[in-house]
Amino acid sequence: MASTPEKKVKDKCVKLLKAYDVYYFFPATHGFGRSGVPDIITCVRGRFLGIECKAGKNTPTALQEKEMQSIRDAGGVAIVINEENLTMLEDTLKELINDTRNEQGRADIT
Repeated sequence: MASTPEKKVKDKCVKLLKAYDVYYFFPATHGFGRSGVPDIITCVRGRFLGIECKAGKNTPTALQEKEMQSIRDAGGVAIVINEENLTMLEDTLKELINDTRNEQGRADIT
């Protein structure tokens, strides 16, 4: 089975996530899942990061934009990655990993 252009972007994202030892998963959106959520959901040092993968000049749908804005409004990070801006994902990971406010601002919940 041939790999789609978007699948190639997802594979490159996963390779970076693994290199930085980041927790991630692909949410199931069909059936009982929620439509419009980003393709890859991650947790980077306690910070929520949603990654919407696109191929070429494709852009997020209105529903995807709404979901990403909801993530940002809740204090998370949401980005759109394609073949041309993979460095944005790596820069975002580095920023989240090196953000000392994460450790200082986290509340312990027991």
